[in-house]
Amino acid sequence: MSKLNRFELVSSDDEPLILVDDNDRQIGTLDKASCHDGDGTLHRAFSLFVFNLQGETLLQRRHPDKRLWPGYWSNGCCSHPRHGESIDEAVERRARQELGLSVDPRFLFKFSYRASFQNIGTEYELCSVFTCVTTQEPNVNASEIAEWRWTSPDKLDREIEIEPSMFTPWLMIEWKRLRTDFLAEFEP
Repeated sequence: MSKLNRFELVSSDDEPLILVDDNDRQIGTLDKASCHDGDGTLHRAFSLFVFNLQGETLLQRRHPDKRLWPGYWSNGCCSHPRHGESIDEAVERRARQELGLSVDPRFLFKFSYRASFQNIGTEYELCSVFTCVTTQEPNVNASEIAEWRWTSPDKLDREIEIEPSMFTPWLMIEWKRLRTDFLAEFEP
């Protein structure tokens, strides 16, 4: 693992998120904290799975100060587009801010999910899932990420099977679909 070194704040609870209907049509905005209160409010999001040339995927442990799923392992990068920003632009921006990587994301699929974290809040997202391949090592933002590592797909399958409580719910949903419908993504 590389040294964690950057501390730039890249999101806040008052950041406006894009509210959408079930067809991904924008219907307004609402601050991030309110979107995650109670049963959650459906908003636009994305997840990026980063692979290296050996076919390993990048995992990050979420910062302990995160409101939802602090300290849990998740995929390389996940966040929200800003108002007026395309989803592709958001993926590229956040990969730079959070991982220190320039990426060329490839869209795979979109789905919605709702997952509650204890009595603290709920993710209710319409999430676009992307992959990319990099030859770089991450230079992670320590205000977002507590730890990171590369792992093989088979090892991640075993870890999720043995101890699913270590992982974010969206990672497990997306990973299952990747491993079922997008096997070509795992060929180095």
